[in-house]
Amino acid sequence: MTDRPNYITPEGYRRLREEYEALFAVERPKLVETISWAAANGDRSENGDYIYGRKRLREIDRRITFLSKRMAKASVVNPANQPDQGRVYFGATVTLADEEDNRRIVTLVGEDEADAGEGRISWNSPLARAIRRAAVGDLRRVQLPAGEKEFEIMAIGYPEPGSAQ
Repeated sequence: MTDRPNYITPEGYRRLREEYEALFAVERPKLVETISWAAANGDRSENGDYIYGRKRLREIDRRITFLSKRMAKASVVNPANQPDQGRVYFGATVTLADEEDNRRIVTLVGEDEADAGEGRISWNSPLARAIRRAAVGDLRRVQLPAGEKEFEIMAIGYPEPGSAQ
């Protein structure tokens, strides 16, 4: 992992924590029970429940380890508390317009909660790096896989203080 800060919103951290707890407290104990039952049935070399269970247990353990490391390095940042809400910083929801006036709304979030299909992009993605610190009306160029594009910042929003975000 990099030395970059692992910024994450409170909502994103909550989702990581819920996944960790579901795997550790629910799914893993059920699987261990199934593996124990399958092992007690005799020949393990041809026992599908045992073989699949051990494989799945390794996958769960890897995911639990990954989640615990990400949570330990997480720096929870509540975007609602951003002092300068007139510029684009972590947690901002930004309306962009390209050269053809196609509008796109993106929210800058942590790497662990990014989902481009939902409009949540990593705060460290090329587009997010290009628009960080921009104000409404600023033009920014970004190199995308399809080529260079210019975007105008149309609107910037942050969650209300005290909201779930």
